[in-house]
Amino acid sequence: MAGICPTCGLPKEICACEEIAREQQEIRITTAKRRYGKIVTIVEGIDASDIDIDDLARQLKTKCAAGGTVKDGKIELQGDHKRKVEAVLQELGFPISVS
Repeated sequence: MAGICPTCGLPKEICACEEIAREQQEIRITTAKRRYGKIVTIVEGIDASDIDIDDLARQLKTKCAAGGTVKDGKIELQGDHKRKVEAVLQELGFPISVS
């Protein structure tokens, strides 16, 4: 027998909590210059309580073929990957604002 989602009350097979959480996020993608002129792409505005931020960072690093980390609720990717990150996040169902 399938379990019931504690958030929405639906069976776990048809639970849409994570999809709803994705649509409600306000994600910003920016770039910053670090030491020695290195560019870093920063993805911020993700609510870590609703979304598995470590798994999302792993997916972004794989798609962009870049290193990166999660710090203070932000995903930092090595290099300028604004367009790739935007495309991947929209594919996953996140609304995006690029600055």
